[in-house]
Amino acid sequence: MAGASAAGALDRAEFWRQGNAPLPLRRVVPQGDLFAVGGDLSLPRLLAAYRQGIFPWYDATAPEPLWWNPDPRMVLFPEEFRLSRSLARTLRRGAYAVRMDTAFAAVIAACATVPRNGQRGTWITPDIAAAYTALHHAGYAHSVETWMDGELAGGLYGVAIGRMFYGESMFARRSDASKIAFAHLVSHLQKEGFGLIDCQMKTAHLASFGGREIGRGEFLARLVRLTGQDTTPVLWPQRLLWAEEQGQAAG
Repeated sequence: MAGASAAGALDRAEFWRQGNAPLPLRRVVPQGDLFAVGGDLSLPRLLAAYRQGIFPWYDATAPEPLWWNPDPRMVLFPEEFRLSRSLARTLRRGAYAVRMDTAFAAVIAACATVPRNGQRGTWITPDIAAAYTALHHAGYAHSVETWMDGELAGGLYGVAIGRMFYGESMFARRSDASKIAFAHLVSHLQKEGFGLIDCQMKTAHLASFGGREIGRGEFLARLVRLTGQDTTPVLWPQRLLWAEEQGQAAG
């Protein structure tokens, strides 16, 4: 994220050092994107933070978690997802399998280690990996995995609360592998009635899928409504096999 700006933002952030308290009792929305510093990554704190549009990010300038609430916010409305012609051709070829929640630990490890263009290092520390693995075991964090030739070729993970999905990170070891996972994620969320995908920060990559920025006020209003549509947190169905579905339709 905006690592270079974090050091200056610390001066105006509310320091968040209340032990296991899920959130400060007084909600503070500062002028900047950095909401708070410190605290732990316990399950109650993470869930309370996500329900208020806040997410953790580590930065080289601060050894403690930095809690962010960007304005504007990059989001994708599932019905606005744009599928490029090249990705549509890749999906039709079906030379892959897509699974959900079968290799969460491997996905988050790959997100932390697979190099990305223009990015040095990773914000996914061992503490972050452990915290989101706990969220996964509790039924809130999910992985979508693209498998090719029996190997994990790409994927993503994020957090689902009610009918709201928060994207966290993705990786690809082979061409289009993360895009395939994302396309299947959107399809799954549409079928399940999810209203919004939080993409956090603007990138050209996300914009190419139809992502766009909305103001913090609109984001929080939608967030309250969507997270209030409580569903029982469970592991997602383990397979979304595009190739199988196409084959069955043809037969």
